Amino acid sequence: MSAEKILIVEDNPLNMRLMQMTLRGKGYTLIEASNGEEALDKAVKEKPDLIIMDMQLPTISGIEATQRLRKIPELSRIPVIAVTAYAMKGNQEKFIEAGCNAYLSKPINTRELPGFIENMLKQRK
Repeated sequence: MSAEKILIVEDNPLNMRLMQMTLRGKGYTLIEASNGEEALDKAVKEKPDLIIMDMQLPTISGIEATQRLRKIPELSRIPVIAVTAYAMKGNQEKFIEAGCNAYLSKPINTRELPGFIENMLKQRK
């Protein structure tokens, strides 16, 4: 089993629970944050192997949180997966420009999420 740490940044309790239930059985250590400020604090303290970042967050947006993460040298190479329900044309490019490595639209496909995360973690190594 894997011991990689995943920071899930999601302000919707149902979406958070869905991701937790999907990933918990895969052996990951899950860290939670419900807003951008908390995400930055936990990223600095925990140094996760991967971050799943909702783009629509209270306090600071997922885009701004990702941009700030990229400016912290020891966190700058952590893969960030942008997640949003607002899949508008051009959003994916905006998220990648902000420093995200990949993009998933909501609702999250729970069958595909574990394999997607596994691939992202492999690319990191």
